[in-house]
Amino acid sequence: MSELFEPLLRSYDEKRRSELVAAYMAVEHAAEPVPEVRFTALREPALRRTVEGMLGLTGRTLVRSGQNEWISGYRDDVAAELARDPACVPPAGDRAVLVLVLIHSVAIPRAAGLLGDDSWMSTYPTPLEELRRRSQLPIGELESALRRLRTAGLVSQVKAGTEEAGGFVPGPQFHRLTDAARRRLQEELILAAGPDSPLAAAIRARRRNQAGGNP
Repeated sequence: MSELFEPLLRSYDEKRRSELVAAYMAVEHAAEPVPEVRFTALREPALRRTVEGMLGLTGRTLVRSGQNEWISGYRDDVAAELARDPACVPPAGDRAVLVLVLIHSVAIPRAAGLLGDDSWMSTYPTPLEELRRRSQLPIGELESALRRLRTAGLVSQVKAGTEEAGGFVPGPQFHRLTDAARRRLQEELILAAGPDSPLAAAIRARRRNQAGGNP
């Protein structure tokens, strides 16, 4: 790793190099966004640009969360390339289960004004019984899909409390979405949840126009 980053780090003294590497490791490996107050290289704009450059060498970028927190994610061009690789795409059943979790944990609470428009993290878990009822997968396949999604960080399981129902919510990987990825996901969720709605029709029309009129 040091050889990869050496062109970006060689102008810094040992202390600064350590701060930059620490910030890089934090945003790459943390499960949650990292408060910039904890790392000089995230707090100072000039050093943060160097961290951004380090991430860029591996197809990654800095993603701001809230006002003063950061995490890394794939650059949009890299994410688009990976999405075209079948080896990087979850099975259809896993994707269907993930969509159900997003609809019931994010889209419905958001429509009710309980979640912000830009939030993909939720405190409204989708109960397993709801997934069983809505999914066409046999229970064994559903549970296997949920295990794979949890392992990938795409869903998290919330244990039932005294007054709270348990279930599944979007996982920590959703912290790593860029602004453009968030917008695309929002559109895909609209198309999945309300394919016949005027908003879905507008999204399809805009995409056709952007593609030069191709259906």
